[in-house]
Amino acid sequence: MAAEPQPKALTRKPLLLNKVEGSQDVVNMAAIVPKEDGVISVSEDRTVRVWLKRDSGQYWPSIYHAMPSPCSCMSFNPETRRLSIGLDNGTISEFILSEDYNKMTLVKNYQAHQSRVMMILFVLEMEWVLSTGQDKNFTWHCSESGQRLGGYRTSAGACGLQFDVETRHVFVGDHSGQVTILKLEQESCSLVTTFKGHTGGVTALCWDPIQRVLFSGSSDHSIIMWDIGGRKGTAIELQGHNDKVQSLSYAHHTRQLISCGADGGIVVWNMDVERQETPEWLDSDSCQKCDQPFFWNFKQMWDSKKIGLRQHHCRKCGKAVCGKCSSKRSSIPLMGFEFEVRVCDSCHESITDEERAPTATFHDSKHNIVHVHFDATRGWLLTSGTDKVIKVGVRSSSSC
Repeated sequence: MAAEPQPKALTRKPLLLNKVEGSQDVVNMAAIVPKEDGVISVSEDRTVRVWLKRDSGQYWPSIYHAMPSPCSCMSFNPETRRLSIGLDNGTISEFILSEDYNKMTLVKNYQAHQSRVMMILFVLEMEWVLSTGQDKNFTWHCSESGQRLGGYRTSAGACGLQFDVETRHVFVGDHSGQVTILKLEQESCSLVTTFKGHTGGVTALCWDPIQRVLFSGSSDHSIIMWDIGGRKGTAIELQGHNDKVQSLSYAHHTRQLISCGADGGIVVWNMDVERQETPEWLDSDSCQKCDQPFFWNFKQMWDSKKIGLRQHHCRKCGKAVCGKCSSKRSSIPLMGFEFEVRVCDSCHESITDEERAPTATFHDSKHNIVHVHFDATRGWLLTSGTDKVIKVGVRSSSSC
């Protein structure tokens, strides 16, 4: 269900605190160092850098470490200062950072994949390192011994990865648009289920363990909220980007989803509202409003001596309608349509101004974002992108 016009950007926006520049290639991932005025980044230029803020107010590298292959992703655990780095050659390298963040010591290497590592998660409670790769494999290793505990082959190259500690369920999103749920044991896993709602590949996953909701972002520009805990199969669609969604982050304390994409947009979604599922599109050989035949309905065209019309669908009721009976457009924020979308004329009349009230705010980051990290304790938002720049901002209390 592709949304049509552009959304109106809101005037209030996050305040930019600093730009971190100096990488020679795409910064694939970066993270704010908790309780420190610092940033850790990994780049396609093969470097791992720890940037600390100096008295001048600028960030300068306290660590500059070159890896043998481009750095594709990372996972940092503040409690242990353990930094796991995924490489383009399939290796995961694990380091321990010193207390002053001026030194990193190699602990071990995992030969995890046959090609580029796409995502890493370090699970302290289990002492596991989870990873996905372009080789279509999900694997997990023991972080103490470095031993490979198990793996699962996905239907396509896997990018999204999330883990629920309580149930030991892992969520894997792949380029076919499918999400796979596995139950992990110490040295085995079992398939729980798979589900698919995107028309493009899954590019990012985000898990809310409290509400037990999974968010998936896709190259089809959409986000889907899957109600895992409700066990009712509810899937809510969110349309707020004009290009592929590349990263998701969730602020648990305010129940806000932050999505970023290749369009440079940062969208902050209020998930503390009662959202509605989009309806299934209905099949019909004629308009379900005026009964005019669609262009493939030769019999009715011949019988009525009328020219067949093109079929459309109302985004609110799902009925198959002709262009004349769906000439209006409206946003339907509670259904996830922050853009104006096609609705039939009767649904357009029924939508109130209150129902058109936005449930998301839009901000232009001015760069193609590949990763976002949100530090809830300080309200800091970090984005990294293809322009080799890391931006650190703070959300204005009035903007979200």
